[in-house]
Amino acid sequence: MRYLSGYRPEIVNQIQSLVDNNKLAEHFLQRYPRIHDIRTDKALYDMAIAIKNAHMRQSDPLAKVIFDDKINLSHHALGLHSYVNRRQGNKVKAKNEIRISSRLKHTPIELLQMVVVHELAHLREKEHNKAFYQLCTFMLADYHQLEFDMRVWLVADEVGQSPY
Repeated sequence: MRYLSGYRPEIVNQIQSLVDNNKLAEHFLQRYPRIHDIRTDKALYDMAIAIKNAHMRQSDPLAKVIFDDKINLSHHALGLHSYVNRRQGNKVKAKNEIRISSRLKHTPIELLQMVVVHELAHLREKEHNKAFYQLCTFMLADYHQLEFDMRVWLVADEVGQSPY
């Protein structure tokens, strides 16, 4: 239950009860019955650009959005963003990249979108502060619920009850 630390004990106890009764996968399938069909880096890039263009038109451009097999929970992340500044003559070019864990290829679209929104928000806000989370909820109204659901999915995956 390490993914749920910081949540109220009664919520953690509800999830623990689902785990104990081997019902967590069933519970998750009721909320999210299907996984998405985004399997390629191009499809992921297109989804991220669509979200960015809808909500963050003035932000720096994205050079790359890809699935990455090397990102896992040992990095304490499901997505990473990077900024590379390169000098070419008198110009400095910024290159923004987002990498999403390949584990998210087999999840519901809502959870993938939540991680993409999280990483896009880092284009404007580097820290996880109030402005960062306001931007996340601006782009995805139920961001906080989806973040909690992602944590529940991680618990399900860890205890062998992932439905996907």
